[in-house]
This record gives sequence, C-alpha cells and structure tokens, in this order.
Amino acid sequence: MKIHVKPAGPIQTNAYLLTEPRTGEAVLIDAPLGIIDIIRPILAQEECRLTELWLTHGHFDHMQDAARLKRELGVRVTAHREDQPLIETPEIMEGFMGAKLGLEGVRVDRWAGPGDKLAALGREFEVRHVPGHCPGSILFYCPAASAAASARPAGVAFVGDALFNGGVGRWDLPGGNFEMLAQSIRGQIYTLPDETVVLPGHGPRTTVGAEKTGNPHVAAVAS
Repeated sequence: MKIHVKPAGPIQTNAYLLTEPRTGEAVLIDAPLGIIDIIRPILAQEECRLTELWLTHGHFDHMQDAARLKRELGVRVTAHREDQPLIETPEIMEGFMGAKLGLEGVRVDRWAGPGDKLAALGREFEVRHVPGHCPGSILFYCPAASAAASARPAGVAFVGDALFNGGVGRWDLPGGNFEMLAQSIRGQIYTLPDETVVLPGHGPRTTVGAEKTGNPHVAAVAS
C-alpha cells in the first residue's frame, strides 16, 4: 500500500490517497477543494481506480470536493452519522462560518462507528470515534501499514483534526468540546502503539509516542 499525502484547498488540508497497484484499488481519506484534479494523474500512473472516500469529519475543508468525486468517479462515501447535517446540508456549515463557501452537499453511503472494520486494499482499517473537534470525528487505524526505519513495522492512524504534530484540533467551533477532545486523545489515540504513525488533517506527520511525550497541548489536556 502506498500513501500519497496531498495538501489542498484554501487552508491546505491534508488528503491521503491510498493506492494498491497490485490490485488496482484506491481509497481517498478526506476531500479538500481541488483534490480530484491532483489525484487523477496518480491514479492513471498507478493504474488504480478510486472507489472509496472516507471522511474524518464534516468540516468544509475536508469535504469540499466530495460531491464532485461522487459525481465524476462514483466513489462510495463513508462518514460518521453525527456529522450527517454538516456533510449533506452545507448551509449549516456556512452558517457556522458566517460566509458563503460554495459548498455542495453529498449523500453519505455508509455510516461508520466505533469498532467498525473497513476492508480495503487487502487490509483492515479500524474506525475509532474521536469527538471533541467535531461531533462526528473519526480516525482510521491500520496496523503495520508502513515500514518504520527499524525492523519493527508501524501502524498508521489517519486522525483528521483531532491531533496534530505539537497541537490539537480546535474545540471552539459549534459541536466542539474540550473535555470530549481530551477524552478522545487519551482513550482512542494514546492507546495505540507508540510507534504508530499519526497522519493529521493539517501539517506534518508525527507518532503517538512523540505526542505523548512532547505535545504541550496534550500534556495540558492530560494533566
């Protein structure tokens, strides 16, 4: 499995294109504005067909291209039910932001929740609910998905905006909650193996172990 990190959209939201050239499969995690045009050449080069779009949450910068991806490529959209209003009724998100964002809603095909397993690319991804930044925030965890520098393989967690390299997601937007975010980080992210690679919705990658020991925001949350 290859992981292509592609920041896109007005606030450089990370989209993750997962490809498996051996089977011709591809999965996209999050859909910032313009991502469809960025990933088309990769899909063509690797001879992969994109069939799945998994949304970590329903904020506008993570789903602006979702409707276009569904319309043009026929992807199946997966998300958490708590974010259905944001994803399917974009006027709600525009109301939060106080601006017209030109959003197009998209119908979610599959609702994913805690403990669900998503099979794709010859692997199994575990869904964990991590509310606090957004009510329907979820992460996708795949054990031993990437090769670490050492001989020990590391899993990977696509965490959306729950946790960043040296930071945490905002909790001051509607539906956000500081205490819930703290609980999500402690109970759903920090319980993953320390060597797990954390791929956030913005900024560079990190690891669970690095954030446990060096993230001042999380240290404050956990204290």
